[in-house]
Amino acid sequence: MADHYFTATPSVASRPGEVRLHADGVDLTLATDTGVFSGGRIDRGTRVLLDAAPMPPVRGPMLDVGCGYGPIALTLAARRRRLPVWAVDLNERALGLTRANAQRAGLGNVTACLPDEVPADLSFAGIYSNPPIRSGKPALHALLLRWLPRLMPDGRAWLVVAKNLGSDSLQRWLEHEQGFPTVRLVSEKGYRVLEVAPREP
Repeated sequence: MADHYFTATPSVASRPGEVRLHADGVDLTLATDTGVFSGGRIDRGTRVLLDAAPMPPVRGPMLDVGCGYGPIALTLAARRRRLPVWAVDLNERALGLTRANAQRAGLGNVTACLPDEVPADLSFAGIYSNPPIRSGKPALHALLLRWLPRLMPDGRAWLVVAKNLGSDSLQRWLEHEQGFPTVRLVSEKGYRVLEVAPREP
């Protein structure tokens, strides 16, 4: 496939499908398609993140960065139906799927949009991401530096990264170069889940 899943408008022909998502009391059937991240199945890293990452320690909006067709955002929304969940992606096909999946599941607390459409003054109690590592280190760092500063003072972010794709070096970069206190929450199935706290004032 010439496109990557982080292409804004995938050129690959649409081939709709479905996957089932089971995650700690959440049972959803999600529409998928070609040209989006892990369209044929729930990615293993996403499963590790959903199993390991808790709800935020404070009450407030939540954010799924790089939402794809919505498995993380919809799981969060199903677990906290009274809290807003923002789902951002550059991929228009992915955003359309997230919106359709939220409507199908009756999850009116999900807003799927482009990053620039998130209100600039909005802070988040929890940020969750299976980030696009293959977009390259500069793009990944820019993505994280865009969103992590928007954590509420007592909020947390959870990132899942494959060990062989640089999870340990990313942890060092976040903590030692960028000042975000970061701990390894779990290491499972070749993936690390990193828990990131806001920078010290």
